[in-house]
Amino acid sequence: MRILVTGGAGFIGSHLAERLLGEGHEVAILDDFNDFYDPQIKRDNVAAFAGRVAVYELDLRDGEKVRAVFGSKPFDAVVHLAARAGVRPSLSAPQLYYDTNVGGTLHLLEAARAVGLKRFIFASSSSVYGLAKRVPFSEEMHLTQTVSPYAATKIAAEFLCSTYSHLYQMRIVALRFFTVYGPRQRPDLAIHQFTRRIWEGKPIDQFGDGTTRRDYTYIDDIIQGVVASLGYEGPMFDIFNLGENQTIALTDLIAAIENALGRKAEINYLPEQPGDVPLTCADISKAQRLLSYRPTTPLAVGLPRFVEWFHANRERAAS
Repeated sequence: MRILVTGGAGFIGSHLAERLLGEGHEVAILDDFNDFYDPQIKRDNVAAFAGRVAVYELDLRDGEKVRAVFGSKPFDAVVHLAARAGVRPSLSAPQLYYDTNVGGTLHLLEAARAVGLKRFIFASSSSVYGLAKRVPFSEEMHLTQTVSPYAATKIAAEFLCSTYSHLYQMRIVALRFFTVYGPRQRPDLAIHQFTRRIWEGKPIDQFGDGTTRRDYTYIDDIIQGVVASLGYEGPMFDIFNLGENQTIALTDLIAAIENALGRKAEINYLPEQPGDVPLTCADISKAQRLLSYRPTTPLAVGLPRFVEWFHANRERAAS
């Protein structure tokens, strides 16, 4: 297959590109290399497979340039990972998040429709579940409220995908990722940020009383699910959770990082942040049944792997 990976220079995208190349697929990457974090980190990610992929450096908000990419050479599938990411930053820049995550997704869907592309994978987020009380979170839950602009853009993009699938017989799979971590993780995310600051002897910010819980998902497990979705032949539009189906409290996560580093954290206690949710926990039974999704890396295994990568790449991965 010839596959376009949007956000292909980022954390998840670069891992996916490597996996697809390893399986013999032809890969193209679309990424704007923005300054949300140091763009050189993304350029280093791409350097790992330089010369083996076509790289389109452009902003998804530019619909004309997006259409030109699709007109240059036909793709068999798109894996749409690109987005303005992060709950808290979305509170201060909601228009940017809307324009990129919703408008950018629309530009891709329109370009795909225009050339007759029939397979589209969309990276959604566990944040769409908002303050859902029933645990674990199931794809069948009726979602009525999100609590951050970021989450709102993701559920809006899911509905766009559903609409385009219905209208234009496009096979679209929306994958709801649950807190992905591992080598190359973005420097702003909790595990990476905490690891760096504890190692450097700097205080870390703990928002709330430490009882919030997350379903942390190792990168290799996420990639397994994404690759499986490329071969999905079920309903023309479908949604899957990709997580570990295990949760860990923030205080326990910090303790696990301390143990892996052999250093104690200095903690700066702060109030809970608007937009944060108290819990995420994935019901992965549907993905297990229909995608043969089998996560194999619990946090007790994945976190030491991340710390090992961190030690080997401290300078390159600095924010």
